Amino acid sequence: MTIQRSSAEENQSGKASKSKKKISLPHNSKSGRWLWFWVGMSGIAMVSATAGALLAVSLTSTPLQQAQLSPQDEAVFDSDSISGGVLRFSELTRPVNLLVMGMSVLPPDVQNPPEETKNLKYLPQVNSFDGLADVMLLVKFDPETKKIVMLSIPRDTRTEIEGYGVKKINSANVEGGPALTARTVSNLLGGAGIDRYVRINVLGVGKLIDALGGVNVYVPKDMKYQDDSQHLYINLKAGKQHLNGDQTLQLLRFRHDELGDIGRIQRQQMVMRALMDQTLNPATVAQLPKVLDVVKDHIDTNLTVEELVALMGFGVRTNRSNMQMLMLPGRFSEKNEYDASYWLPSKNGIARLMAQHFGLESDQEQQMANPRSLRVAIQDSTGGDRSNLQPLIRALEKSGYRNIYVAKAWGEPLEVTHIVAQQGDGESAESIRNTLGFGEVRVESTGNLGSDISIQVGQDWLQQKSILEELLTK
Repeated sequence: MTIQRSSAEENQSGKASKSKKKISLPHNSKSGRWLWFWVGMSGIAMVSATAGALLAVSLTSTPLQQAQLSPQDEAVFDSDSISGGVLRFSELTRPVNLLVMGMSVLPPDVQNPPEETKNLKYLPQVNSFDGLADVMLLVKFDPETKKIVMLSIPRDTRTEIEGYGVKKINSANVEGGPALTARTVSNLLGGAGIDRYVRINVLGVGKLIDALGGVNVYVPKDMKYQDDSQHLYINLKAGKQHLNGDQTLQLLRFRHDELGDIGRIQRQQMVMRALMDQTLNPATVAQLPKVLDVVKDHIDTNLTVEELVALMGFGVRTNRSNMQMLMLPGRFSEKNEYDASYWLPSKNGIARLMAQHFGLESDQEQQMANPRSLRVAIQDSTGGDRSNLQPLIRALEKSGYRNIYVAKAWGEPLEVTHIVAQQGDGESAESIRNTLGFGEVRVESTGNLGSDISIQVGQDWLQQKSILEELLTK
């Protein structure tokens, strides 16, 4: 399969830079460039050293690929090299689409379950790659645009699975493993090519988090849930905290609120963002051989060690603002609409998203959304009175935004306002940022579900409020 591309992403930064800023924030661009230069140089040196250690490890360890794929299944994935040869083997040489699956495997999911699990009163997790894919991501690593784009696909997505009819997408792995899942995802996403896959089971995720030293993340609310049949015990308190592997799994697996699996995807993106901020640095990458040795038995992938090094090296050198997290456009099925609850994908929304972020051709003309049509949600995290938001709303209305509403407060206290491109429209989010003159644009799906853009108001708004009020009186 080949990966199609368009100029949508290449034009994005150029269009945004032409926008007129109404309020500018001071910054030291020269010192910032030097900082990134030295970080980049250190990253290259560290990745090169790590690559040598990983290659040594790969000669003596078990293979990373544990599945036995037929030639027909192997042909589903693009076999072209993704990294350079000899001295350039740690360098990513072309765009790569990586299908990532998180497996939550119980004894009934396995053809030959472990003998010791048969008489237990609960269902423990087992080290296998059979069963349902509870987490599914398509991740694009693109050295041409210098971006990493992660698309979350809800496990309850209703779609056609070749040979098995219309089902939830997480069952594709049960029916045909990684190859059938890759074909299903490709068909769902308009023919996107899949180059490689990674399956990691729930036991491996916990070990991975522990091997990385845990993760600092904000738990958005108290979470308590118990399911003895699955040996699932969740008990987390709200607030910023350092979570170990087991606690992180509790946060990732909790889905018993009004948003169900979609809320879980938002929390997955929060954890992924925290892990990227914390671990994608030269010092942590140097620990990759040790980390890989801990989790290799819980991973199945057709990536080689050399290719894994190239992807990690690219991640270290990628600016955090170029790491984008999206969610498959769609809606919840209504009660009694189907015999089960589904996430119903939006064909037009998927076409727009794949054209803008994955370079697929589209019949729809790519253009910036009209401010009048954008759904803008405001989520306050300052703890202040709603009246404090009125100057913000008036400033947006003065700039032509008409569909503005105040949504449920964002739980995490923020120092800097997040302007979240909920549907992946980074250009419109950047335009709002230029209108307001403050905040940080994030292309991710952690905002209000019904919005195009969510403004999660931070403490910097309180500093800018008087400036905006003065401008509005002129």
